[in-house]
Amino acid sequence: MKKLLKEFKDFCARGNILELAVGVMIGGAFSTIVTSLVNDMLMPVIGLITGGVNLNGLFIPLDLQFGEYKSIEAAQAAGVGTLNYGAFLQNIFNFLIIAFCVFLLVKLMSKILPKKEEEPKEEPRKCPFCKGEVDKEAVKCPHCTSDIEGK
Repeated sequence: MKKLLKEFKDFCARGNILELAVGVMIGGAFSTIVTSLVNDMLMPVIGLITGGVNLNGLFIPLDLQFGEYKSIEAAQAAGVGTLNYGAFLQNIFNFLIIAFCVFLLVKLMSKILPKKEEEPKEEPRKCPFCKGEVDKEAVKCPHCTSDIEGK
């Protein structure tokens, strides 16, 4: 049991896990901000442009009595199921804004953070006789069995 707890502690202490946890928490808060931006700032403007249509209130009553119910709540109070396509459209709008903001954030971070320099790869050592690749510590070529100088 102690070994299992130690392994769990080591797993949680890894940098990637902590970064992921922080990212999830910040993502949740960011989602709340974007949802507020959409619901409280953008959708009223879109409603004004579309003549006062509340996108979130668009629905189809499943009894197909169009115009009979003034709102989703009225239809549901009458016991009629509703297909709330307006809420779906608004969630798509939320997603697109969140995705665009994440795109901009990643683009900004890639410009701010220094790029990791890759270590130069060593050229593979070659046998002077058969030109096959040889391990850097080898004294005999595994391809042609010639004696080669070690480096």
